[in-house]
Amino acid sequence: MSDLLEDVNRRTQMVGQNRLELLLFSLGTRQMFAINVFKVREVITCPPLNRMPRAHPIVRGVATLRGQTVSVVDLARAIGMNAPEPDKGFIILTEFNRSVQGLLVAGVDRIINLNWDQIRPPPRGTHKDSFLTAVTQVDDRLVEIIDVEKVLEMVTGPSKDVDASLAARAGEGGRVPRALVADDSAVARKQVVRALEQIGVESVVVHDGRQALEALREMARQGPIHEQLGMVISDIEMPEMDGYTLSSEIRRIPELSGVYILLHSSLSGTFNESMVKRAGANRFLPKFSPDELAEAVLECLRSGETDA
Repeated sequence: MSDLLEDVNRRTQMVGQNRLELLLFSLGTRQMFAINVFKVREVITCPPLNRMPRAHPIVRGVATLRGQTVSVVDLARAIGMNAPEPDKGFIILTEFNRSVQGLLVAGVDRIINLNWDQIRPPPRGTHKDSFLTAVTQVDDRLVEIIDVEKVLEMVTGPSKDVDASLAARAGEGGRVPRALVADDSAVARKQVVRALEQIGVESVVVHDGRQALEALREMARQGPIHEQLGMVISDIEMPEMDGYTLSSEIRRIPELSGVYILLHSSLSGTFNESMVKRAGANRFLPKFSPDELAEAVLECLRSGETDA
């Protein structure tokens, strides 16, 4: 199964093209689910797992994979499905939010290549506590894309507060600036907004790159953008328009071209500075450290790269 995944360097060529690849998998029912391939290291048949006392109920155990001890999360149990436990199952070995974890699934289907504009937000009426971050159609079947950051938070708990020494610097330099926050994950939005609040930065929150671009254009119609906004903090993986494409579009619009863009992604092991520059962003920061985010925002405001 490990040869299912090709070299990740090929996938980086999609930067700025508003494209992504999804790994499709099942959890013991007919419903198909997906995860962005950029988060996936490899897929392996589930080995025997060692149970851990007092572990979170969704953690099935730990395994030594490629010389590293990894917690294995029962993904069906994590999202509240009443799916039968797989006889064997597979582990999707993932890397995001600066950690490596295994996701136990019943079966793995294939990798598909899509445009981000084929990815849609969850249907209206979806419960706010849903583990869906987006949906798409594949072969006339609905595919649900899992908010793996929310799954991880179940195990690790909520993020910590910003360090008191950073929070004490809130309000330096006069009026409170604003940041546009674009992220399709409810957990990630909450984390970013909380960190910004603790350093005195107001948030304008949107759910994807297209909404972000529309919000910025509306601000530009109302007056100089630097008088209304200090910076954009954007996820990379988002339905309809990803963070790279958003960055490129912002740079093409004269009224917006000077906006400071911080790309903030759970894909901590994959991206480098050259990709960020290629898309036109100012900086990349892996999720999620509230102190590092706070320091990056304060540094941007201190440096004069934004006038807000």
